Amino acid sequence: MLRLVTRQKLLIALTIVTSMGIGYALAQQPHMDAALRLLQDARHELDVAEPNKGGHRERAIALVDQALGQVRDGIAFAAHH
Repeated sequence: MLRLVTRQKLLIALTIVTSMGIGYALAQQPHMDAALRLLQDARHELDVAEPNKGGHRERAIALVDQALGQVRDGIAFAAHH
């Protein structure tokens, strides 16, 4: 009887771990995550660049901020659908 209970517990634990792994794999978005990191790096580089670009640097910062928002929104959307 003890052996049966142990096998049942092991099977239940294995099922839970497997389902969590599948859920995590489906939720992973490596390309969106990579895009987010690259945009964050670009934003940092724009921040430390000299502001002598005739307003183009500031416009680029605004566009990168907009892109960051879109990527974050896309990640959040995918996580809920």
